Order: sequence, then C-alpha cells, then structure tokens
Amino acid sequence: MKFKLITASLATFLALTISAKDYHYKSVAGDPMQTRIYTLDNGLKVYLSVNKEKPRLQTYIAVRTGSRNDPAETTGLAHYLEHLMFKGTKLYGTSDALAEAPLLDEIEQRYEDYRRLKDPVSRKNAYHEIDSVSQIAAKYNIPNEYDKIMRSIGAEGTNAYTSNDVTCYVNDIPANEIESWAKVESDRFRNMVIRGFHTELEAVYEEFNIGLANDSRKMWEAMFKKLFPTHPYGTQSTIGTQEHLKNPSITNIKNYFNRYYVPNNIAICMAGDIDPDKVMAIIDKYFGDWQRSSTLSRPEYAPVADLVAPTDTTVIGQEAEHLMIGWKTPNAASYDTDTLRVIADILSNGKAGLFDVDLNQPMRVQSASAFSEGLHDYGMFVLYAVPTQGQSLEEAKGLVLAEMEKLRKGQFDEKLLRAVVNNLKLDYYKSLQSNSDRADKFVKAFINECKWEDEVRALDRISNMTKRQIVDYANRHLRDNYVVAYKKKGVDNSVKKIDKPAITPIPTNNDMQSDFLKDIVNAKVAPIEPRFVDFSKDLSKRDVDAKTVLLYKKNDSDGLFNLEFDIPVGRENDSRLHMASALLDYAGTAKMSANDIKKAFYDLACNFNVSVRPNHTRLSLSGLNENMPAALKLFTNLLEHATISKADYDKVVGLVLKSRQDSKQSQGGTYMALISYGVYGKTSPYLNSMTEEQLKASDGNELLLALRNARHLNPMTIMYYGPTDEKTLLSLVKKDYPRRHVKATQPLNTVRYTAQPTPKNEVLLAHYDAKNIYMVQYNNANRVWNMDNAPLVSMFNEYFSGGMNAIVFQELREARGLAYSASARYNAPYRLGDKEYFNTFIITQSDKMMDCIGEFNNLLNQIPQNQAGFELAKQSLLKSLATNRHTRFNTLNYYMTMRELGLNYDIDQKIYDKIPSITLDDIVNFAKERIANKPYKYLIVGDEKNLDTKSLEKIAPIRRVSEKEIFGF
Repeated sequence: MKFKLITASLATFLALTISAKDYHYKSVAGDPMQTRIYTLDNGLKVYLSVNKEKPRLQTYIAVRTGSRNDPAETTGLAHYLEHLMFKGTKLYGTSDALAEAPLLDEIEQRYEDYRRLKDPVSRKNAYHEIDSVSQIAAKYNIPNEYDKIMRSIGAEGTNAYTSNDVTCYVNDIPANEIESWAKVESDRFRNMVIRGFHTELEAVYEEFNIGLANDSRKMWEAMFKKLFPTHPYGTQSTIGTQEHLKNPSITNIKNYFNRYYVPNNIAICMAGDIDPDKVMAIIDKYFGDWQRSSTLSRPEYAPVADLVAPTDTTVIGQEAEHLMIGWKTPNAASYDTDTLRVIADILSNGKAGLFDVDLNQPMRVQSASAFSEGLHDYGMFVLYAVPTQGQSLEEAKGLVLAEMEKLRKGQFDEKLLRAVVNNLKLDYYKSLQSNSDRADKFVKAFINECKWEDEVRALDRISNMTKRQIVDYANRHLRDNYVVAYKKKGVDNSVKKIDKPAITPIPTNNDMQSDFLKDIVNAKVAPIEPRFVDFSKDLSKRDVDAKTVLLYKKNDSDGLFNLEFDIPVGRENDSRLHMASALLDYAGTAKMSANDIKKAFYDLACNFNVSVRPNHTRLSLSGLNENMPAALKLFTNLLEHATISKADYDKVVGLVLKSRQDSKQSQGGTYMALISYGVYGKTSPYLNSMTEEQLKASDGNELLLALRNARHLNPMTIMYYGPTDEKTLLSLVKKDYPRRHVKATQPLNTVRYTAQPTPKNEVLLAHYDAKNIYMVQYNNANRVWNMDNAPLVSMFNEYFSGGMNAIVFQELREARGLAYSASARYNAPYRLGDKEYFNTFIITQSDKMMDCIGEFNNLLNQIPQNQAGFELAKQSLLKSLATNRHTRFNTLNYYMTMRELGLNYDIDQKIYDKIPSITLDDIVNFAKERIANKPYKYLIVGDEKNLDTKSLEKIAPIRRVSEKEIFGF
C-alpha cells in the first residue's frame, strides 16, 4: 500500500471531550496515536495509546519534579529519592512494619545529627552507630521486594531516571497484569518507606564515581553553569555534590516526597495492548482516592539574563578533546522548539546538512553535529565538534560557527528545508512502532506542560515553515549570545576520592516474603498464550538462484520498508571489509559526488548502511517504500561503482587513526579493548584490524572493490519487510543488483575470533587513572554449546542475576553497597562452533575491589538456595516468554539468528516448554558443575596506586598489559 503521511491539516484538531463509562477524556482529531488524556478528580493525569502489536504495554509514572527542585543544601536529593522508591512500603519490603518503624525513625535522626558533625573522628563514630542501628532494622527488611513483585508479574525493564525537571518510573508489563501493577504502584507512590538507606547511599556514591571519569558529564555541567548561572539548571547537578552526598538528610527527602509526589503533580503514561475503558476503571480503583495536594508549589526564580557576548568555560580530563557551543532558548512548550528542531537538521542530519556537506564529508573536522533540547523552564541549542588530528579547538570552533553564519545568511537550498520536513515525518512515524517511544512523548508533554494539541500539530507547523522564517529566527536568537565549553586534555585535580565507609553487610532475608507479595504472586489472571515464531508461516522463503535466498514478510501496517542483503563473510574473512564500509561514506561515483549521493538519499527520505560483523556483512536500506525503487537503484549504483580519490582516502585514514587514539583515552574504551584481548587473546578483533602501515599502504579503491566483490563471490540472503509484493521486489533486485562474475582479490588478516579457555587463574590489569575500576571475571571451560541446555541456562541466569531481586544484585549492591552496577551471566555463543562461557561484571570504587572479588567468589562457589526466589524467577521467565513477540523486520532477523545456531525453529518454544520441569536442585548442580571453584581470568581497568595489589597477587601474578598489547596500536 502507498505510504500516507497523516498530518494535522487533515482534521480540525479541535480537542474533543468524550464520555466513556463516566471517564472523560480529551483527544485530538487526526492524532496518529489516538491518544486519550484523562484527568481524575484528584488531578492525576493519565495518557493512553493503544497498540495491539504485542500483548504488553509500556508504563511510565512521571513526577513533575527533578533536580531543579532539590534543596540547595542537599543537592542530588531527587535522584536519591528515585533510588529509595524501590525500597517498599509498610505493606511490602518488610516483615514487620510496626517493629521496624522506631528503628527507621532513629536512623533518620542519627543522620540529621551526623550531617552537622565536622570532626572526622566524631563522624566516624556516629557513622558506626548508624551502621549498628541499621543492622537491627535490617532484620525486618526484605530487600528489593518491589522488584520481586514486578518480576512475578512478568515486568521487564524495571527502572527509573531523574533529570532536571522529571523523575520517572519505568515498567514494561504483560497486558493481563495491569491490575496487579496498579495495586503495587498506588501503594508505592502514597506510602513509600525509607529503609536500607546507608547501603543505597553507597550505590549513589558509586554512580557518582562513574561520572568522575566521564568528561562529557563534566562538560554538560560546565555548559549549564554558564547558560543558567542563576537557575538550578546551572547551580546544581542531578547527581549532587560530593559534599552533599556525604551528608544526606532523610528528613529533607521525606519533605520533598510529601511536597511533590502528589496526584496533581503526576501522570501515568501507557502505550500498548490495552482497553482504555478497562484500564481507567483499574486506575480509578487504585489511584482515585489518593488525596490531591492543595498546597502544591515549586520554587520560582527570576528570569535568567540573556547573554550579550560570547563566553567560555573549560573542562580538563583524560578523554579526547572536543567542544560544545550552546545558546539559551525558550522552554519546551514554546513554538520555538519547532524552529530549533528544523535548524538543527538543516545544520546536521547525517547526510545533507551544512555540517555534513561542508565539514564532515570533506573531513575538515573529525565530526560535527547540532541538536536542540527543551526543558520545562528553558531550552538550549547546541553545536558539537571534535577536531581532527593536529587541529585546535579554536579552529574547530571557527568552522562550525562559520556554518552557523551561512545559515543566518540563508546560504542553503529551499529544497533542503523540504527534505528536513519529510525526514522528520519519517522519524515520527517510525517512532510509533515503539510503545516506549509513544509513552515517552506523553512524559515529555506532561513534564514540560505542552498542550497535546500542539504536540500533534507540530509536524503541520513545521511543514508550513519558510526559509525566510528560519533565517530570521537565527538572526534574532542565535547570534553572539553563546557559551563555548572546551574539553581539554589534562589532569583534573578537582576530583576527590570518597573513602570506603565501614559498612556491615545487611542480611538479604531471601527466605522472607510479605503477605502483599504472596497476594500478587497468587493473583489469578487470564493467561496470555505464547506465540512463537513459525518460520514456515510467519515469513516466506524462496530460492532466487543457486546462491541467493529471499526472506519476505509483508508490511500491512504502514508505508515503511526495510531491505537488507546479508553476505556470510565479514571481518574475520577479510579485515579490509570494515575499512571499506567506512570509505563508502566518503565515496562517490563517476556521475555523483559523495555529497550528491547523500543529498539524494535524504531527499528520498531513505537511509543506507553497511555493517561489517565478524562473519557477516549487511547492506541495509530503509525508509519510505514509495521511494524504495529509486533508493535501491541509488544504493546499488554506489555499491557497484564507488570510487574515492587518493587525497580523500588519506583523510579517511587520518580520521580512523585519530578515532583509535581517542578510544584509548576513555575508561570505557580501555575496558572494551581489555575484554576483547582477555577473551580472544591474539585473535582479538582489535589486534586483527588493518594496521596503520596497512592502511597507509592500501589503495582505497581496492578496498571498495573487496566490498563490492563480497556480494558477487558469496551466497546472499535478501531480507525484505515492506508493502511491495514479492514478485515486484524480486524484479527490482534482479534489475538493479544482479550477480556478476568477478575475480577474487587476496584477503587481509584472515582469522576466526576464538575465545580462549581459562585453565588457570590469571590477572590482567590495564592502567587508567580513575577512582573506580571496571572488572570482569571470565571463565571458559572450552565447552561446546548444546541446545538441550538452553532452558537450564536461561533459568540459571534469571535466578542468579536476572534483575534487582536476583542474587548478584542483592548481595553485591543491596546488602553491602559495593557497587552501582553488578551482574553475572552464563553465555551461549551466537554461532555454531564457538564455546559457552561465564562472566561477572562490576564497576566499583577502587578500594572495594577485593571486597567485590571475595563476595563474587563466595556466590560462585556456593550459590545461595532460596526456593521462593527460584519460583519467582521461574514465573517471571515464563511470563516474559509468553508475552514476547517477534514482529515486523525482527521476524526475519530472528530467523537469521536461529540459522546461525543451526536451528530451523524458535528456540524460545523449547525453553518455555522445559522450564516448568526445572528444579532448584538443577540450578544448584548446574552452578557446581559450570562456575563453582573454577579458574577465572580477572580483567581489571583502573589505577594501580589505588588498588590492593598484594591481595590481588594472591589470586595470581598480576600481568600489567600495555595499550599496545590490548589495542594493537
């Protein structure tokens, strides 16, 4: 079917008030999401959108408050409260709320006394007393019972986030569990109890520590300080200050909760498989008697003065140099947001923007981009640039500002504006395929107090914009009133270490369950029957020729398409292919330059991509199906006739080499290289990429030829999801992308990435100057994957480390406050021939390293046994599998995934059928056989001077690996 863009001009966009079972809602005619917006008598907002694709729904509970409203003396409070909202209420999270209450009150008062102390000895003694009382209170605590409840109903993605204006609580739940969800959340948002305070505070410390090595976070804080110097956006950060984190106030947190967590300041946002009338009856039942606040208010601030001249700020750190240029703009509810979105895409859209054509494509900078961000009180428009090797930050700044000047002078084609509009429409309609994207639109509208009519009407407003309006706006608002934030290389002496506190581990009480949890677990709901993929029915397969197969699935939902060509050769077969895919971004043809090609794709509202994986290469095309024939012809012409000049090839090599050096400068980049080296040894992908010498000695056109020939010399699977019928599609492909006879060229660096066994304990340490460490324990027993074990592996992973209620999180974070992030997983390979392996992962403060190792090893060597926890894990896994659906193009991708494992059926069905018969003894025996008392390779990224190396050496001699060893360059 032909794709039709539904715009606001098709309807009057008069807000309608409709009665449905006495629940009144507002809607907007022509809204593609058919949104219903309800307001209960207590002020609670409810946004609903129906999407029946899967028997699940995304739920967000959005509170219109964030770090903007933190008390100035206890910054970070909104974020910390977000953490504490997972600790339960009087009904769950405790075995005896009455006995626990006076102890929690005492802890609260002791913290108020503690935060006033200045003497280190007095503070240490006071903290010891807090720890002692916390031990007594912990006897009644049932840690993470909220997550246990959510897992029992089959929830996924249970989480929350806090920003300047919002605190939002997230769950993706089965469509038959809405009532249980509402029962839990209504109690949680009215009756939150603060318990497990001191161990959770340590988790927040750890989150803070992660940010200390993140220069981008520091850049944002610096930019906000300059743009909003008299407003909380600029005067305080969401994570809070180190000083305030060390001196928390439970009293202030309670006051904050009571002030802002009220129904007339909250919205429930849902998208998915719902019946709106039934959902509203449930929400009213559980949330309707929640008392609104008659005194709801928030701090208000004098308007932030506009800048009248450029100003700058500098951040120092280890990561690669870059810069941001920011303008203060009106808030998200303003119509200015529309104009700023368009300006951002005129400058930078990845293909045809001014930055793309004038800076990125000719490689005058490493990269440049533009974007806008709207907040409740203000917004900002930002330019971002990374300099090339040898280029100064000032030079990069001058280049992006010169492009801004072009925009202000109107030096861009009107055709670009129309293409921007079409691509924004494409992105919008693609987003409607996602329940989370739909619900996120509701959250933003509610938090920023945007009228839903305005949100629906946005594409129409943008469609009617003229070039003159864009130019005039830029000249009025985006001139020399900006802030430049420079990120420079150096040592940040402001970073201070937080000492590890003396915390006595609290009991996890895994043998305890509240009556509330039992009621939820035993609640009877209409079951959702699983629907597994039937590869003989849910897609069609046909042989096109002796070496080509077509996988086809019809799209009857919209006018979008995905067309991919999968070739079973990749970086392992020829390391040139990865570099060739990068060259394609800068290559042209005899008749079209690289810029011409990208502009043509952008005009068609279509995208192309070449992805080179270890053993596959994917050529991908997507966008508006009505333009698919033209896009396919353009894409295949580029693939078959791509050429690049020697000068441009040398520039690309320069970008690649600079990018490699930049990756060494981040802790995350060093971690990834160490893991690859630790797992694959000499066959690591890092060590088998083209070397600098090989890159400089190569001919760019020879590399493009290797990519071109990969299609002609190898089998190929065509994968299509879209409205075009099978016959027409094949006709187009045969005409525009026929197989040709070509001569093979000599491959480079052929190697299979082979995971190495771990016959003995080893310790590999890669240096990075940070206050925390990234650490993995890795075991590979050289065990061949067996599909028959897949159900047991899935059940083990769910029980041992499946979420916040699982063993690893409970013991490492909840009981001991050792980490912000901790996990473990038994891994199956993604293809036949590779081996199974097990790993742990943790990010923790450097002086907690040996505590983490000790506790992990205790868990690995003797897995805790808890029958109730096991049954919850089983219930969670069964519900997740029953409600999982592979739809759209993912059906084809899933077929390819199964084929890679040598399977012609959906493995989830085998897992689902087997799980009911798995016992806790099976899990314990599996752990004894596979992970207990095994040799491990310890892979650590951190600063050795902050580590207990003497204790570490008792595990195995420390092998200090250099950047050259792990990166290969």
